[in-house]
Amino acid sequence: MNSTPIPRFDLIGLVVSDMAASLAFYRRLGLRFPEDAESAPHVEAQILGGLRIAFDTEATVRSFAPDWQPGSGGRIGLAFLCASPEAVDASYAELTGAGYGSELKPFDAPWGQRYATVLDPDGNGVDLFAPLDHIPVQ
Repeated sequence: MNSTPIPRFDLIGLVVSDMAASLAFYRRLGLRFPEDAESAPHVEAQILGGLRIAFDTEATVRSFAPDWQPGSGGRIGLAFLCASPEAVDASYAELTGAGYGSELKPFDAPWGQRYATVLDPDGNGVDLFAPLDHIPVQ
């Protein structure tokens, strides 16, 4: 039996083209970052349950991996649980009204959720969803 402790999932990391634009987008979804983080090369936010999300600028990544290039197409998806189906529509309207792109307009999905997808400043799909049966979010 191996006595090495099993690693614990701790952090979701995204490489961003524009830190200020990315922070503005994710703040609209309720993530809290330090107020003066827009020009930082690395920024983190605590998420419920102890998980963290971190953003690194492309320049930061290239400082230790000089040949790094951004991937093409969406390779990561993030999903945000909304309080109700109406909150999905409201969040979608607020984000697209602020100029962020849309991948999927809100719809009632066959798996029982109100569902929509917006695009963050780097083109990553960010899902907004809520159960259709109006179970309150805890």
